[in-house]
Amino acid sequence: MAAILARAGAAAIAAGNLRRPQETGSDSRRRTRNLVVAAVTGTGPAVPQEGSLERPAWSGETPLSRLVGALIAFKPLYSLMKLASREVIIRTAEKSNIPWREMTKQVLESDVYEVFERIRDLNLVYPDYYLNPFHAYDEGNLSWLAAAEAEPATMSIAKRAIPEASSIDEANQIVRGNWLNAIEEHHLKYSGNCQINDILDVGCSVGVSTRYLAEKFPSAKAVGLDLSPYFLAVAAQKEEKLSRQNLIRWVHANGEATGLPSNSFDLVSLAYVCHECPARAITGLVNESFRVLRPGGTIALTDNSPKSKVLQELSPVLFTLMKSTEPFLDEYYMLDLEETMRQAGFVNVYSILTDPRHRTVTATVPF
Repeated sequence: MAAILARAGAAAIAAGNLRRPQETGSDSRRRTRNLVVAAVTGTGPAVPQEGSLERPAWSGETPLSRLVGALIAFKPLYSLMKLASREVIIRTAEKSNIPWREMTKQVLESDVYEVFERIRDLNLVYPDYYLNPFHAYDEGNLSWLAAAEAEPATMSIAKRAIPEASSIDEANQIVRGNWLNAIEEHHLKYSGNCQINDILDVGCSVGVSTRYLAEKFPSAKAVGLDLSPYFLAVAAQKEEKLSRQNLIRWVHANGEATGLPSNSFDLVSLAYVCHECPARAITGLVNESFRVLRPGGTIALTDNSPKSKVLQELSPVLFTLMKSTEPFLDEYYMLDLEETMRQAGFVNVYSILTDPRHRTVTATVPF
């Protein structure tokens, strides 16, 4: 098994080494704009493709999924897979010019610990699922290492989604640009001319998605909410160094029971959150989003797409490694997310592949 994992790591690293011919700045920007437009409008070579299945054969209750589950349940093998998965991710990121170790060191050697003491809610009770190991961290998201590595890991998501991009910046422009465009277009179409004045980013992690939302809608007031005070401390420390019209407010709370007022937001976003949650928690997140949104408000959930051709065709080693660090992946893939949103009361529920790996599902609170 160790040899198989090593070969998988080598393949992933080799994929990360692909480079385009030298481009000028204007060439790169033009190609990025074309890729964004193509992915959203359905024209051109960048259009994300759906696979032939409703969900990957390695998810749910299929024989293949049960086999993978049995492998992960074998503790010595699980420990090996967890370490191999982590090493593949870090080395692949650094081959893609993401300075993973340097970024991590900067956070761990900063004054982020002082911010942590100010931001955490000592009375918060964590849900049981959040205390499980995942993402190759024994403490899950409740650790400094997880918080320090969150931003380079997020950058890796974009590069894996758009491997043909010439840089991390270009990959981010495409992935985040398509996501933001899908949100804006849905809101313009179904909100009844309601402006986006208040934004809630649930499961904001270290604030990457929150900052993108704040930049897209600069006149709005944005709140980043997360269960991890470690992540929030990193987010808040970075925000303190920025200058923007409306500073982002960071809240340590449970997205299923935020404690925020009803009818107080125009947009609620959950970016790459749901695949980390059991089905009951996803339902709770959707219901709470409905409560805090105003009539005409928009919810936007972006995450892995069960219908992604890329994800359905992952190699056995890679999907086994992925599932070894994502304990609730099967529950996410088996849940009918669109129907869950309709049952919560949302209307105008639409799902679109915004890049080859991820979908963005948008919906509206009725008037």
